[in-house]
Amino acid sequence: MEHLIRVGVDTSKHVYQLHGVNAAEKPILRKKLRRTEMMAFFEKLPPTVIAIEACGASHHLARLLTSHGHEVKLIAPQLVKPYVKRGKNDAADAEALCEAMSRPTMRFVPIKTSEQQAALMLVGVRDRLIRARTQLVNAIRGYAAEFGLIAAQGKCRIVPLLNRIVIDPTVPALARTLFAAQAKEYSRLQDQIEEVEAELAAWHRANECSRRLAEIPGVGPIGASLLMMKTPAPELFASGRQFAAWMGLTPKDHSTGGKVRLGVITRAGDELLRSVLVAGATALLRHVRAGKGNNANAWLLELLKRKPPKLVAVAVANKIARIAWKLMVTGERYRANSIPLREVAA
Repeated sequence: MEHLIRVGVDTSKHVYQLHGVNAAEKPILRKKLRRTEMMAFFEKLPPTVIAIEACGASHHLARLLTSHGHEVKLIAPQLVKPYVKRGKNDAADAEALCEAMSRPTMRFVPIKTSEQQAALMLVGVRDRLIRARTQLVNAIRGYAAEFGLIAAQGKCRIVPLLNRIVIDPTVPALARTLFAAQAKEYSRLQDQIEEVEAELAAWHRANECSRRLAEIPGVGPIGASLLMMKTPAPELFASGRQFAAWMGLTPKDHSTGGKVRLGVITRAGDELLRSVLVAGATALLRHVRAGKGNNANAWLLELLKRKPPKLVAVAVANKIARIAWKLMVTGERYRANSIPLREVAA
């Protein structure tokens, strides 16, 4: 076989489609292999460049191929799609990967280590448990309302609500039994969330950059840990704006003919990371609007006068992302440049 310079690999659970070209850009490899056959094939192949679509399992495969001397490049699926000529099949996808990898301006996803994937798994487990707890809390509130028992907002009101149900004589015995089962489930979920958050807090304390990011108003330990775990490599971004755009915190651009038309935020990138930053910005605005603390500057107060609070929260999240990028790249600490509210008011 002629020397391959690039190989695109379309992955699946059991079958892998390969497409390779030589130095003259002529396709010389079109092959479909099983998992074990593919690894044996690349073990014998001289070191070459391999392109794989980025996904959860691609990082493990990339580490295996790298151990055999190959250079592996992970490409986001949305960047490969434009190079699919026509139709949708494994061969076309492998060819598109091979072509996309050759573009000089193509962006690649850094390969994660097993430790990084374990940390991301910790974040994913926490998110799943919180979703399950929210679903359970809503169910308890809905069922309790059917018997005329209403509780105020907040998960801290759920335990008192369950205690009221136990002693309320108007609630049927069968319903009390079912509420008791839901109370046990809620307690179990709460314990699991606390254990996972303790692990996340330990990870945060052990990471110097994460501790620096937590000093940014509106970030906190959870947001700082997520920024460190989910950011591929801050050096890949040319500016803080590019980092915020990667996170989906910039408006959609519909400009043409010299006319600028900006729409809603793109919501690209990682949904969990973006939602945590927006939630942190919302909490920060709540303190500012209540006149608490000195985290408000003239820019923020003027923006609150002109724009709705939710829009301002996204703008603050955008600014937080830019500051976080700067701290990650330079290694500096956050320096507050705020103006006390009483001075602004004066």
